[in-house]
Amino acid sequence: MTRLLVRIEAVDLPGPTHPVPVSRNGPEEPRDVYVAVQRRNRPGELLDPHPGGARSATWTLECTATATPTGTDVQGPYVQDRLGRRFVYLSWGTVDEEGVFSMFRRAKLMLDMVPAEVLAEAAREGVLVARLGLTDPHGGPLCARVVPPHVTWTAERGTYAPVVAKDA
Repeated sequence: MTRLLVRIEAVDLPGPTHPVPVSRNGPEEPRDVYVAVQRRNRPGELLDPHPGGARSATWTLECTATATPTGTDVQGPYVQDRLGRRFVYLSWGTVDEEGVFSMFRRAKLMLDMVPAEVLAEAAREGVLVARLGLTDPHGGPLCARVVPPHVTWTAERGTYAPVVAKDA
């Protein structure tokens, strides 16, 4: 097991406001929007929200990478795991007067779609980088599964010491 940083570098954010449903099936109204990385199993715990009108947004996630017979397994507090498919949620939401974030849309950065050779190299080098635009074809916040070519994955050099596994 080795330490791995996953850095998400986003550009082309959709703008500061977006029509958001006022209630579950109600009308939409323009609201200030934000995007953040969602913690695994804690949808209300978000890493570094950025306004939708920012020029760019970057998040760095501390993870581990483990070589397995089927490839490289990435785990960490912000890595989701549904049915063995690992991904990172980018959550879009609004923030009310009390500072409470209310999600209305999410994008999934699919780690299982990272080319195997890129993921293996990132595990050796220390950093896996995702580069993507966050505006969908209709000008709104990007949502749903995000896979190449809408995201580009590369490996970069970092200096991270191996993590020693604790006995279970």
